Amino acid sequence: MLVFDDHTRHLSRSAVECSVGLTKADHSSVAMLTLASKLRRDDGGKTGRASGASDSTHRVSIRDRLLTKEVAELEASLPSTCKASFPDEDKLHHFQLAVSPDEGYYQSGRFQFEIDVPEAYNMVPPKVRCLTRIWHPNITENGEICLSLLREHSIDGTGWAPTRTLKDVVWGLNSLFTDLLNFDDPLNIDAAEHHLRDKEDFRNKVQDYIKHYAR
Repeated sequence: MLVFDDHTRHLSRSAVECSVGLTKADHSSVAMLTLASKLRRDDGGKTGRASGASDSTHRVSIRDRLLTKEVAELEASLPSTCKASFPDEDKLHHFQLAVSPDEGYYQSGRFQFEIDVPEAYNMVPPKVRCLTRIWHPNITENGEICLSLLREHSIDGTGWAPTRTLKDVVWGLNSLFTDLLNFDDPLNIDAAEHHLRDKEDFRNKVQDYIKHYAR
């Protein structure tokens, strides 16, 4: 398992402990080692590959090359409240993000998100789901998320675009607990109406959820 943590700035593997003396460049090199080797093997096999290789295979290759760069950039720019972990170091397209807000209603909670990057990335956005039950106007109790940059089609220009990266996704999820907390355009209407009706009771319910589900 690979783990990116802004506080420690280190990567840990399930079977290998990295030296505390590694530089940031070393960290990126370790994180990318497995996938980079895989990509070299893939490139070496192109000579014998049939010319009619599927577009799906082509897209996977593009996705992996993008992720090789973006994961390294992500490790170098994680917000202090976030921690990314990769359960399978061979699959950079599937990882988890833990957000621990340090201010606002959700302070003291730890919220887990699951992020899957589809084969057609970066023409389509990652798929994101909240694994932690939460009382939030923009996240349902079933884990659905309302975040404009994750919309594949958006008429206001704030949706997904190929110029966006994993870093944008992580910063967006982190901001759902601060700047992007939106009670005016809610996904969880009950939570938004609760806040409008009684802000203090809303805060109490948020903290109750944190106590039971987000420690």
